[in-house]
Amino acid sequence: MKNKCVIITGALLFILSFITPVHAQEYDIAILNGRVMDPETMLDKILNVGLKDGKIAVITEEVITGKETINAEGLVVSPGFIDIHCHISDFPFGQKLSLRDGVTTPLDMEAGAYPVDAWYAKLDSKSQTNYGAAVSTASVREILANPDYNTSTASILLDAFDPHNKSGFNMSLTEFLPTPEQIDEMERMLENGIRQGALGLGAVPGYMTKGTTSRETIMWQKLMGKYGLSTVLHGRFSSQMPPATGILGTQEMVSSVAAYGGGLYVSHIHQQALSYTPTAIELLDAASKKGLNTVAAIYPYWQGATVAGADYLAPDNYQRNMGRSYEDIIEVATMKPLTKERYEELLKTQPGASVIFGGVEEKIMLEALADPRTMIESDAAPLSISETGELALDWSTPYEATQGHPRGAGSHAKALRLVREKKLMPLILAISKMSYMQAKFLQENGVEQMAAKGRIQEGKDADITIFNPETVMDNATMEKGGLPSTGIPYVIVNGTIIVKDDKVLEGVYPGKPIRNNIID
Repeated sequence: MKNKCVIITGALLFILSFITPVHAQEYDIAILNGRVMDPETMLDKILNVGLKDGKIAVITEEVITGKETINAEGLVVSPGFIDIHCHISDFPFGQKLSLRDGVTTPLDMEAGAYPVDAWYAKLDSKSQTNYGAAVSTASVREILANPDYNTSTASILLDAFDPHNKSGFNMSLTEFLPTPEQIDEMERMLENGIRQGALGLGAVPGYMTKGTTSRETIMWQKLMGKYGLSTVLHGRFSSQMPPATGILGTQEMVSSVAAYGGGLYVSHIHQQALSYTPTAIELLDAASKKGLNTVAAIYPYWQGATVAGADYLAPDNYQRNMGRSYEDIIEVATMKPLTKERYEELLKTQPGASVIFGGVEEKIMLEALADPRTMIESDAAPLSISETGELALDWSTPYEATQGHPRGAGSHAKALRLVREKKLMPLILAISKMSYMQAKFLQENGVEQMAAKGRIQEGKDADITIFNPETVMDNATMEKGGLPSTGIPYVIVNGTIIVKDDKVLEGVYPGKPIRNNIID
């Protein structure tokens, strides 16, 4: 009997040696004992997460091991943040700031890119974050209006903010009134960008109020309906006074969505609608309930950032319709309020000069930020080096050496801090607004890659932000706009740790393009 038991036991051990328990394998990265939060399934539980080959391989209560281990005890393990409206995703210092703020996928979808293929090419195999862009209506207008415009960056924002602008950019796009034939040419150029893999269309009629015709805006949305993509909008008006209130710019595009389809993402709606922001959000929500794919986004600041030559900063609008004055505009190069004389000088000599302006009342902004129907974005703009006035582009630029609007460095951490300090909204809702809601919107509007992002689920992309809900903090100020967020010790992009112990790792490039199929 004893010999028989030995034989059976030996056979059993032999068989078991060929059966590997599901969680006994070693993962590339094991994230242990973190508070795992997935906004799609509403998962909120202390679990272990194993990453393998750039994917989330397992989420479990069981013990797991990894080639590298992160102790996430006391930390939240959330989807990597997605920022649909970001203008710093295509240069190293900008990516560094985004990563410190928990953003794994910053997308330039409001100003956009042109030529689209050139924009993607400059980041190929050398991006620390995921990256992607819409095709730029502003760039196309500037090309047709200004024969001297010749970009080397494929980014109209970089050309506009550069104090040594060599592209020939001069904001001709603002008052350019195209002929029907030129609108047809615009359509061909924009469609070419879509066929090169653009994620949608970036529309900024707020910078070209007097030139953009209704035929043009209708053409934009007709293209989006044709390709099943979305328009990311900076509305035509920033105003709370008739005859041109900020809501009109949203209504203008909603009507085209109803007619032609496609999606509509209204950027920083609080800075266009101002005191009418609740009404504007309600309008988009009502349209959504009628079957239109319409959403609104907020950045968590009442001050905005733009260029001196922006249409809405003209005195007849900024002072009458927005209720502000020259002193509410700060020139970033000097960090001093403008006077009438300095404002007029900038319009003549450097209309692309970076400025910060007072916009919506803070109370209205906070209410809009907490509204469960809105998303959170940054509208991050390039910063300047304080001593020289040069753009802060290089990876090695000291954080403390830069100035400008803090939203590029601190938007996501600020939202999390407001959750903690003001109980502004449930934590999982804030995470959803910064990850899942963006992914879902883009997924429903033609960007198939986003089905694998914005979630903490097995099989999804391993884009993960790990933060301390008790200490996460935005540190950037108007004077020190590049001070990085803290309390986000780890950020993982496509299964690679890129932020470790609060430091962005140099020379590590796990970022992949978010790009639609190229159509020959």
